[in-house]
Amino acid sequence: MAVARGRAPESKMPLFARKRYRSVPFRSKTSRLGAALPSKVLCLYCPAFRAGGPSLRAVRDGKQMAAQALVGIIMGSQSDWRTMKHAADVLDELKVPYEARIVSAHRTPHRLVDYATTARARGLKVIVAGAGGAAHLPGMAASMTPLPVFGVPIQSKALNGQDSLLSIVQMPGGIPVGTLAIGEAGAKNAGLLAAAVLALSDEALARRLDDWRAALTAAVGEVPIEE
Repeated sequence: MAVARGRAPESKMPLFARKRYRSVPFRSKTSRLGAALPSKVLCLYCPAFRAGGPSLRAVRDGKQMAAQALVGIIMGSQSDWRTMKHAADVLDELKVPYEARIVSAHRTPHRLVDYATTARARGLKVIVAGAGGAAHLPGMAASMTPLPVFGVPIQSKALNGQDSLLSIVQMPGGIPVGTLAIGEAGAKNAGLLAAAVLALSDEALARRLDDWRAALTAAVGEVPIEE
């Protein structure tokens, strides 16, 4: 395969870099979770999906997988999935099982209590929570579980995500939320941080994460090229 000067071979690039060059097939860019998943997955409060149900990855790929979800990706609304799917993409690349749920702190408070208080018992190790505006979801989740919670500020229309960022980052002492950047970058990094936490006790995952970072470095050319 011919490789342009200054660019790493695509086989050594992480998925997000290969997407940029549009040279390999990748998953549909649908912006609506419901368009890509069976409708029953959207019944996010059904008992089968509340406890012991398949991870999002298992259902999205159209097959049942035995892997227990280790990361919970939660968001305040359907529209937040456009941002939070970037956390899911990273976890897919690193082969980390996860689940994704819509859990609104304001509109579905009982769902939030149920999700957060049972998260550890259900086998989750990390929670990634995305919310916008008066973004109380990450902090409220953190107040009800001892699991590490990473908050992703969703870019809002009113204040371009600054309201989301300040709502999540300004937590009182004693209830920590690891707050990431606004938008897509924050979601991607939240996925990476979740994987890094799990990699502390999973040598195979640690190697995959090392390989991912090495591929990220290899994807950076030394000489600029015409695009």
